[in-house]
Amino acid sequence: MIRSPREFLAQLMEGALKAADPAPRLANLLPAPPPQGGRTIVIGAGKAAANMARAVEQNWPHPLHGLVITRYGHTLPLERIEAIEAGHPLPDAQGQAGAERMIGMLDGLTERDLVICLISGGGSALLSLPLSGLKMADKQAVNKALLLRGADIAEMNCVRKHLSAIKGGRLAEAAAPARLVTYLVSDVPGDDPAVIASGPTVGDPTTQADARAVLTRYGIKPPGSMERILNDPGCETLKPHDPVFRNTETIMVTKPQDTLQAVARHATRLGVNPLILGDSIEGEAREVAKMHAGIARQIARFDQPAPRPALLISGGETTVTVAGTGRGGRNTEFLLGLAIALDGLPHTYALAIDTDGIDGSEDNAGAIITPDSLQRAEKAGLAAPAFLAANNAYDFFSGLNNLVMTGPTLTNVNDLRLILVL
Repeated sequence: MIRSPREFLAQLMEGALKAADPAPRLANLLPAPPPQGGRTIVIGAGKAAANMARAVEQNWPHPLHGLVITRYGHTLPLERIEAIEAGHPLPDAQGQAGAERMIGMLDGLTERDLVICLISGGGSALLSLPLSGLKMADKQAVNKALLLRGADIAEMNCVRKHLSAIKGGRLAEAAAPARLVTYLVSDVPGDDPAVIASGPTVGDPTTQADARAVLTRYGIKPPGSMERILNDPGCETLKPHDPVFRNTETIMVTKPQDTLQAVARHATRLGVNPLILGDSIEGEAREVAKMHAGIARQIARFDQPAPRPALLISGGETTVTVAGTGRGGRNTEFLLGLAIALDGLPHTYALAIDTDGIDGSEDNAGAIITPDSLQRAEKAGLAAPAFLAANNAYDFFSGLNNLVMTGPTLTNVNDLRLILVL
């Protein structure tokens, strides 16, 4: 019997974050050292980069050095690998300077050398080096426009790759002819290595035409220098068949499905029936919330498609098309839409977080709702539909004291959504 649904959801969240930690798995996946005389260089970028770098340091008894880039506030003390912080979700000068230094570290490598590359979600913005002739300010403006208009991660990374001197396989090109082993933490629907952090060490199946189509789809007019780059065949990304990838290997360390399965196992042990809806659910956050609410109502009324007590589990990455001026990320927006759609459905609780601990650009991981959330909001003078219209889910849940704060988790396997129906 579940005595406290809120504590139960918090317990599941903690288990999910533990399952998402790449460090324990990475320790058992490291490659053989290079032959005598060969060097080992560690590079990487993402919200889990410092965590992964520490795992390499602790489990690599041979000489190494390197550089990783992570988000502000996501670093850890390291001894042999330097970690620097940079901007996310919008790239900044720190990321550009770090990317330039990283490329420089790879100069002059030979086939006897080993490059270990640590890539996780957030790496695309953090590892930012514009192609020659393109200003960082122009890249920032296009990134911001895509974010505000609700572009999904694959669309954003398609554009980023075609504006970058380091993404779309170009980091692998810089490391050649050294042996390159890339370790990935997936934060993208489908776990495609070419999409994770814009695929800096793998071939890119997308084209300049695809990137131009994304900008057209969202009504974004690129500046002249960007338009020239997107139409110059000489600026195309490296494709999967390119010989530069012959001495490379890519290993998936953790992914969203691992986390969902860990939650399901935990729920089963505690007598709750889990139902995994999917690890790659996308769409507008408030619309995805309506779908989840419909399934929760079916369970509450008919014990279908799972009998009560039941737990709906889903992952993926929703989007938010920003129309208002409020605060909040996609998980709080999802929950606000869910609360409205459930309309106080009895015995129904929900939690949604971004597993990196940062929902959008705020200081919360997500939030939680209870059957009386709307009732308490009304008493507090918080009109849920108005807050949703203003994209102001953060202030709504802050007013209810229902924000979930974890701080940086040093991993990132996308969103985790849990709905408990008792």
